[in-house]
Amino acid sequence: MQFVLIPPRTPLRWMPRLTVRDRYEWWVGDLTDPIEGLAAFCDHYGLPVADLTGSARSATSRYGVGLLIGAAAGAVAAGCAPGPPSPCRSVPDLAAVAFELGNDAPARPQRCSLLSLGEWATTWPDTAHASAIRAVRAAIDRGDVYQVNVVGHRSVPYEGDPAAALRAVTRLPGAVYGGGLSGDGWAVASASPECLLTVAGGEIVTMPIKGTRPATPGGRVALLADAKERAEHVMIVDLERNDLSRVAETGSVGVRELFAVRRWSGLWQAESVVSARLRRGTGLVEVLRAVLPGGSVTGAPKLAALAQIAALEPVGRGPAMGALGFFTSSRLDLGLTIRTVAADGDRLHLWAGGGITRGSDPDREVAEAHAKAAPVLAAIAAEASQVAHG
Repeated sequence: MQFVLIPPRTPLRWMPRLTVRDRYEWWVGDLTDPIEGLAAFCDHYGLPVADLTGSARSATSRYGVGLLIGAAAGAVAAGCAPGPPSPCRSVPDLAAVAFELGNDAPARPQRCSLLSLGEWATTWPDTAHASAIRAVRAAIDRGDVYQVNVVGHRSVPYEGDPAAALRAVTRLPGAVYGGGLSGDGWAVASASPECLLTVAGGEIVTMPIKGTRPATPGGRVALLADAKERAEHVMIVDLERNDLSRVAETGSVGVRELFAVRRWSGLWQAESVVSARLRRGTGLVEVLRAVLPGGSVTGAPKLAALAQIAALEPVGRGPAMGALGFFTSSRLDLGLTIRTVAADGDRLHLWAGGGITRGSDPDREVAEAHAKAAPVLAAIAAEASQVAHG
């Protein structure tokens, strides 16, 4: 599981041969604050931790840092409890890996190792997932929340080397943030289409995705015409506008694009673009505390939604529903870790779900979660089949 990839929107082509210089890892239960610890690590490598706007920058670091921020670390960053334990405890709840830019290690030949998979098993059956959705609807009726993202987990035992299958996941069509990170005995791969945030040139941008239909002509028409999907989407856009306002210059927050339909691996999804001018002197800690966890995988209000998630979901979200990306002197770029797979020593883990509103139909929402997981499952299965018969 020794592969390292990074999203293609970053200014680098991060190849597997880049030399790892150092790493920082944090798990739930550690005494340090995960975001403060991450900031100290990045500061040690000369990155502009104290001011992401460039207003006080005097030097360019020769290092870049790959970032993986799990759901529990994101919840802690927002001031909430981390939720139930992760099902893949060998994967850190936050990881940062420092690389020396422009100093590549010699390329290593990639070998095709055998991979065999057992049977995928869900943490909760569809009936329990549907019951959680009904519980969210009841919470909305009580006025506790407006929307909650409910996520299911599944896993499969494996034997062999999953690296090739994880790489296949990162190459799924529409995976703008296709990439991954690995460490001792673990690896994470994402086929995410969603930008959690970019910070560059003093501008901060987030691109929430909410609303899904099959990628057919009829599916596109249905998505554009669905009042429930649009209302759910606009609710999250408003949440993201509020998140950015915490670190933005007054009056600079705006929606550049609203409910634009994009394609991801056989599905239509609705995306918006929310941007702002970052307030001068705003640093990494303030930005991460403002946006984590991403609103499209929590709900609104965010803290109340996180409380519902912790009460309803039977296991933690691990590295999923968090962030994956890269930090350099000139840019912070994080994708939201949806469509994300984690590998520990003997199992692969996958999470999928969706936003629940008062108008959500439980059976349809469960089917949508399966539809989101299907391309990832197919990529893994195809690679395992090719390796086994290659």
